[in-house]
Amino acid sequence: MNDAPAVPACSRKYIIIGAVAGGASAAARLRRMDEKAIIILFEKSDYISYANCGLPYYIGDIIKERQKLFVQTAASFTKRFAIDVRVCTEVKSIDTDTKSITATNLITGETYTETYDKLVLSPGAEPVRPPLEGIGLPGIFTLRNVVDTDTIKSYVQKFPAGKAVIIGAGFIGLEMAENLHQLGMQVSIIEMGNQVLAPLDFSMAAIVQQHIRSKGISLYLSTSVTGFEKDKNGLQVILNGSEALLADVVILSIGVKPDTRLAIQAGLKIGKAKGILVNQFLQTSDPHIYAVGDAIEFENPITGTSVTTFLAGPANKQGRICANNIVFENKYPYNGSIGTAIVKAFDLTVGTTGLSAKNLKANGIDHLLSTTYSGSHAAYYPGSEQMNIQLVFAPVTGLLLGAQVVGTKGVDKRIDLLASVIKNGGSIFDLTEIEHAYAPPFSSAKDPVNIAGFTAENILLKRMNAFYCDDVSSLGKNNFIIDVRTEKEYKEGRINNAINIPLDDLRGRLKEVPIDRDIYVYCMIGLRGYMASRILMQNGFEKVYNLSGGYQLWFTANEEKELAILKSEAKLERVLEI
Repeated sequence: MNDAPAVPACSRKYIIIGAVAGGASAAARLRRMDEKAIIILFEKSDYISYANCGLPYYIGDIIKERQKLFVQTAASFTKRFAIDVRVCTEVKSIDTDTKSITATNLITGETYTETYDKLVLSPGAEPVRPPLEGIGLPGIFTLRNVVDTDTIKSYVQKFPAGKAVIIGAGFIGLEMAENLHQLGMQVSIIEMGNQVLAPLDFSMAAIVQQHIRSKGISLYLSTSVTGFEKDKNGLQVILNGSEALLADVVILSIGVKPDTRLAIQAGLKIGKAKGILVNQFLQTSDPHIYAVGDAIEFENPITGTSVTTFLAGPANKQGRICANNIVFENKYPYNGSIGTAIVKAFDLTVGTTGLSAKNLKANGIDHLLSTTYSGSHAAYYPGSEQMNIQLVFAPVTGLLLGAQVVGTKGVDKRIDLLASVIKNGGSIFDLTEIEHAYAPPFSSAKDPVNIAGFTAENILLKRMNAFYCDDVSSLGKNNFIIDVRTEKEYKEGRINNAINIPLDDLRGRLKEVPIDRDIYVYCMIGLRGYMASRILMQNGFEKVYNLSGGYQLWFTANEEKELAILKSEAKLERVLEI
């Protein structure tokens, strides 16, 4: 909106509970929009504004100076914004009838009340700590705030070449694995699910898993922790169906849940996703109370279902929008978050936005899928690296529903482009026309996002029929499989029952292809397979399918599945022995 409403003439009193991303952003915006207001910011810790996402990198000595983690201190925030900042003070209750809160100074023990005209809840989320035997033993940590960070950093320094076990293979789990490995520790990751990074589809996660193992990390998938024991050698991490792991330090990265204790006490509505329910203006069920950050739930822009998100970007934006709505009386809707996230996993960068194919399938949403490989920049310029882009999109309309990118360079730029298209209701056709800055060190004349769009368009318009990694195992003798790579590539590894007809020879060998059977073609990454499918389709072969992502993606995903099967069989043998 260009014409902002006038600021109310009378001064009002705003209380914000919880600082960091959402709360601190709301407080600063409130001051900028209402110079005369009384603003009180309560924070139960010592720290009001710090870089949560930088905490693992400080532990790993990538960030050397602790002070660089802090965006604002209580003193600097007070001086700049004229806000009454009360750290080490916990709000114990909210009385919606009297529009007041009760707070306790955690240093002096003093308890007192404050009234408000409008209140902002920003309590964040709290780490999940399952009730496992021994979970309270020394050396077992969660990472959520500065205090946790200082404690972990001090503790791991006692074990410069020790053993670390990370429980949970989400974003923070992988970041902690990398940073403890950076310190010289021997790292193991335990994940209850069958893959790392749950928001990804399996084939994309498989690429990450292979890379993690190549760095010497022990990865235990489909494995659960049943408890912890202490002995003379350190901590024993007891696993279901596997031998116990010895650890000097254990990081619990199982996940977080919205901190809704104050909201429940105040009688505010909690949603299906167990977060504080807010409307489009970030207003709770009480019209005088707003909420932002990790504790809230809102409507997913793609599915319309109620969701939570634990990301700093949305929390900061919510803080700003919330403040605008408080001052200007609900003029600025929050349009939700599509879960755009990125993580560094050793040499790989992994980005995701929107919905995954498995999530769409679970929600009964029809979709098509496309996977492409492209160079991060022009191949003739030194240093180009391959990146993998997966798109999911709606049949008929081509509406873009989700995207995942895995690579070493330029992933951030591409996932941001894709997220912008999704957030603005764009389609794969928009990707084909994305205008990007091009010079050889940065991209190609056809950017990887353009290529992904071209391929998705071909699938949508049935210029190419795709089949996928999961389909390969079901191909039988009634299907004719053609490997259109070179003879050398074919001999180095191939899909069972595939015959080799190199792409450049295909036109001269069409008589070798049966006209009455379904034809499945593949190459290394999908491009030659697409060209082969076009040749066949225009020469009378009606049922022709090209392997999306090619042999490279199938081999990676299949190798990970085979490894999982072998480990499952080994676990079963151990159980039978017992």
